[in-house]
Amino acid sequence: MATEVKVPVLGESVTEATVGEWLKQVGDAVAADEPIASLETDKVAVEVPSPVAGIISGFSVELGETVEVGAVIATVEEGAAPAAKPKADAPAETTKVAPAPAEDAPTIEDAPTMSPAVRRAVLEHGVDPTTIKGTGKDGRLTKEDVLAAAKAKDAAPAAAPAATPAPTAPAAAKGERREERVKMTRMRQTIAKRLKGAQEEAALLTTFNDCDMTAVIEAREAYKDMFAKKHGIKLGFMSFFAKAAALALKDVPAVNAQIDGDEIVYHDYVDLSVAVSAPNGLVVPVVRSIDQMSFAEIELAIADFGKRAKEGSLTMEDMTGGTFTISNGGVFGSLMSTPIINPPQSAVLGLHRIEDRPVALNGEVVIRPMMYLALSYDHRIIDGREAVTALKIMKEAIEDPMRMLIDL
Repeated sequence: MATEVKVPVLGESVTEATVGEWLKQVGDAVAADEPIASLETDKVAVEVPSPVAGIISGFSVELGETVEVGAVIATVEEGAAPAAKPKADAPAETTKVAPAPAEDAPTIEDAPTMSPAVRRAVLEHGVDPTTIKGTGKDGRLTKEDVLAAAKAKDAAPAAAPAATPAPTAPAAAKGERREERVKMTRMRQTIAKRLKGAQEEAALLTTFNDCDMTAVIEAREAYKDMFAKKHGIKLGFMSFFAKAAALALKDVPAVNAQIDGDEIVYHDYVDLSVAVSAPNGLVVPVVRSIDQMSFAEIELAIADFGKRAKEGSLTMEDMTGGTFTISNGGVFGSLMSTPIINPPQSAVLGLHRIEDRPVALNGEVVIRPMMYLALSYDHRIIDGREAVTALKIMKEAIEDPMRMLIDL
């Protein structure tokens, strides 16, 4: 009996998505609740599970097609026995026209299910997907896994003469210039629209300060081992800045507020959006009531979001809300930036790299680990005095962490 696979409810006010990846192919066996497709919404990727165990008998839509909630995207023949997998030495029947692998080498079909982008990368770089450990959800290969394997392969010393490598796409001739057009993902289109909308609607302004990281670095060094042993997580910088931000937002509530029509909505809580990198772009999951959390709870929550962002398993609920954002460009080496607010929020704190710089201290020039801080804010709701005051409170809390313990 054929069972229809339909687009599930995607989240509040989300009515459609784009088919971003088939995790299974026609003829593949699938277990009940096993994901068979990944849908891209405006914020996150949502996996669609099979409602029954059986064999995928067909797809009703094409890759990249926009589908609405409740639409049928595939059918599963319930209870059908999986087709026997051909032996390694038997010729596999396939219509694939990609470059053939070397004789007796594992074929791309022997590898776990791969997305089109990953499959293309495997073929382009001539790596064996069966020898690569996947870091994606359920151990699936990601494009980054393939690129890392290709880089390691190129860096490895030459071994004994091997079989003639499989033919690959011809390399570009010297002086030849190429272009590639890749359709923007739904998430990337949404990011572009939201950020441009923020520039056009909000009265954006950025105030800067620098902060001496000595005290935080010394605190981490002194307690990192005990902290990790007790809580099972490393003590990072983000929890210090999250607590410092919560302290400042309580004292300057306008920085934690937002405009709704002709009203200003103030919050007596801090739901912190933490910008993290995901395969399809920057995402901002929300750590709720961070002002009520301990350092360990903050570190654990942020680490979990980072892991799930890499796996593509964040949910719509994870991304909803948020009253203030912290974006850490320092992990990529940024010295200074002017971050853009995440609407409808009214402010965002930008962190940057730590570097030793000469500073004047008690009449002497000393070398200190310094970081530039940037607070971008909507001048329609936040005055310059309030923005500067909030950033100064954050700076002082980082330079003297005891302030965060005694609520100063």
